[in-house]
Parts: sequence; structure tokens; C-alpha cells
Amino acid sequence: MKKPILLTTLSTALFCGTLGAQTRTEKDLLGEKQIPNEAYYGVQTARALENFQVSGVTTRFYPDYVKAYAMVKLAAARANTETGRMKKEKLEAIEKACLAVMDGKYHDQFLVDLYQGGAGTSANMNANEVLANIALEMSGHKKGEYQFIEPHDDLNMGQSTNDVYPTAIHVALLLHNDKLIAEAQLLSQSFHKKGNEFNNLLKMGRTEGQDAVPMTLGQEFHAFGYQLDAAIEALRKSEAYLYEINMGATAIGTGLTATPGYDVKCAAQLAKITGKPMVMAKDLIAATSSMQGFVMYSSAVKNLAVTLSKISSDLIFLATGPRTGIFEINLPPLQPGSSIMPGKVNPVMPELMNEVCFKAIGNDVTVSMASQDGLLQLNAYEPVVAISIMESQALFYKTMPLFRKNCIDGITANPDVLKHYIERSVGIVTALNPVLGYEKTTELAKEALQTNKGILELIREKKLLTEDQIKKLLDPATMTGQKQ
Repeated sequence: MKKPILLTTLSTALFCGTLGAQTRTEKDLLGEKQIPNEAYYGVQTARALENFQVSGVTTRFYPDYVKAYAMVKLAAARANTETGRMKKEKLEAIEKACLAVMDGKYHDQFLVDLYQGGAGTSANMNANEVLANIALEMSGHKKGEYQFIEPHDDLNMGQSTNDVYPTAIHVALLLHNDKLIAEAQLLSQSFHKKGNEFNNLLKMGRTEGQDAVPMTLGQEFHAFGYQLDAAIEALRKSEAYLYEINMGATAIGTGLTATPGYDVKCAAQLAKITGKPMVMAKDLIAATSSMQGFVMYSSAVKNLAVTLSKISSDLIFLATGPRTGIFEINLPPLQPGSSIMPGKVNPVMPELMNEVCFKAIGNDVTVSMASQDGLLQLNAYEPVVAISIMESQALFYKTMPLFRKNCIDGITANPDVLKHYIERSVGIVTALNPVLGYEKTTELAKEALQTNKGILELIREKKLLTEDQIKKLLDPATMTGQKQ
């Protein structure tokens, strides 16, 4: 009995021979293989399709990652031409192929599973083969006619997977970071907008879950925004660790097979193509063996996760109720919250955000473990580093707009609840110290706890302050440090 064939893409199905496609013969170190004529990939990609049917998530799942390979290969071809090693007619063909992929074409040919052994060799060869065959076809040749443009000799000229693969990941992460920051900024703006809206609503602040001192709901939401602003700044600063690349390092950082001067020219070309200040690493051997740049950037993404998780949990707590919780704010009701309890509505968007945050924090742990276990002059676990960080980025820039539109923008306050807590809380007594003195306010706090009465209720009973004095003391701007 034949085992069922896992078909993740049309090209995989063609490769497996299930659709009776016409084929061409390609060969590598291990021998010959039949490749579907329709396929732009070649023999080494075909072997990877056999070997790494793991997650079903392929390179093309992240379009910016595919574009990153085209950018790197374009920069390399231009640099090799500048050094006199590549002929201009080949550069022209390769340029057309790279620009087409950068424009979003041929992405369906980038089929290698993101989980792969070999430190990214399969992903690099997938890019080399696809770009070579696109260039061949655009030059009037047939796919597989590598005597004209060859995946190794031309697309991988002066390169190794060990410098191309991490560089492509750096570029992909930078492209994703632009999207990440853009969405985080919009989310921060929403928090600050709510801060302005709620600025005059007095409430009790809490420390360690206990009544503390008064603040405004607006201050609380502005604080959410400022926390997010700090996380955005950390993402910006962490980009610097991704600007350093090791192109020209080739296998281990010694530059074997690369033309002198190629490395600097390649970095300069990549800077022009990406619009990012890409530079050569100070030591190519160190840059090839160490994953420090990924660790530092991943840490900034984890910081974003921790920040958003803290905010999400605070929102869930503030919205608890409606009858037996804090219930200071209302989250937009999006769906029924129970299959058994009528009328229940859950805080689904903050919960979703927390799930994404938990995943991103776990991905950062994966990055740390993979980065520390690479042996000697190369880290073979770069694929899982790339997978982990790109997944976290994508989860955030896809979830943050949902969180913003379906939750934050629609939050409303419960002024009566806020007022009730202010008038009942013992914590407000701190604000009365300058007027009544510490000894008197201590007695009031003790009596309030013993009698279950509010501080203001006792003050009115004992006629310690007039209503006008109480009103002035409870002015939100004065009480919360916004007005001297």
C-alpha cells in the first residue's frame, strides 16, 4: 500500500509526478533528478522538498523574506560586476530576475520549508535556482540551460549560504520591523487619544492590587501609550544590530572565493537597494559564527511582547464585572462569551494579544537557545532563529491593528463606578494630609475601615470640611499633580 503524498503546493505535486507533468533532467552531487518543466526551481530545491516536509510554512509565506533574497542577490551581482568578475550581460539578466521577484512575481517558486537542516543551504539554493531560471527565460533561453547562467557560478558568485542566508534574514527582519513599528505607533496613538478623552475622570490608582492614591483614567491610558512608545524606541535602536552584515565572508569569514573589495561594494549596493545603512561587520569570522545581532533584536521584540501583555492584562482587570468586578471601563462587546452562561461577554481582544505575546516571548527563548548552541565557525540553527523572529513580527503587525480597531478605539469609561471608588476608598485620605494633618487622617482611615464607611462620608458626618473645600480637594488636576 502506497503512503499518501503530502502536497503543500502545486509545484510539489508536479515534482512528485502526480499530475503527469513534462520534466527536464538536472543533476547534482547525488545524481540526476527529474524536475517539472514548469518549475523555476532546480535539483537542490527538489531534494529539499523531499527532505523537509515539516511545517508546510515555506519561504514564500513571508513575501518580504523572498524579496530579501532578491535584494541580496542583486547587490552581490552588482558588486561582482564592479570588481570585474561578472560580465555585464549576465548582470543585466540577473537584475531583471531580481527586480521581478522584488516586485512580487515568482514567489510561488520559493517552496522550501522554513524548518530545514543545513544552516539554510536549501533556502539559498532555492533562491539561486529560481533566479537563475527566471534570468535564463528572460534572456531567451530555456529553464535548466545553466551553461548560460548557472545557479552556483553566477547567482552564488563570491558567496556562501553562510553569508547570504543571515544577510537575507537581516534584510527581511528590517523590512518587517518597518511594518511592526508603523502598527505599534498607530496603537500608541489610540492609547494617547483615550488618555485625552479620559483626562478629567478621577479614579483610584492601585499598587500591589491595593488602593493607593488618586489619578485620572486619562493618566492611566497615557501611561499605556508611553510604555508602548518606549518599546517602539527599543525596536528602532535594535535595528543597528541588523545593519551589520557578513557578505563576502563566504564559508567561515575568511573570504575564500570572494574577489577583493567585493564585500564593501556588496554592502554599499545592499544599502542602496534596501534604503537601510547596511555596513560590513568589523570581523567577518565573528559575524559568521555569532548570532548576536539576532539575539539583540529578538530581545527588543520580546520587550514589546512584555509591554503589550502587561497592558492587555491591565485592561482585562479594569473591565472585570460587570457586577462583581472592578468595572471601571467597558471593552467593546465582540461576541457571546459562553456556550452555557447567557449574557456573558469576554475580553477576547486583550486575550488574543496576550496569546501573541506569550508566543513571542517563547520565540525569544528559542532564539537564545539556538544562538548559544551553534558550534565553532557557523551556527547551523539559523533557520529556527529566522522562523522564530519573523513569526513574532508577523503576529504583532497582524494582531495590533485588530487590537486597536476592535478594542482600544471603542473603550468607554464608567464614571459612576470611578466616583464610587474614589468616595469609598481609604486611599484618598493621603490627599487630605496637608489639610487635616497626619494624626487626624490616620484616625479617619482607621474608622472608615472599622465602620465600612467612606472617608468623605465620615468627613461630612464630622463636618471637618465644607463642600466647597471637598470639591477643591477632589479636583482631578490638583489631586493628580497636573495643576500646581
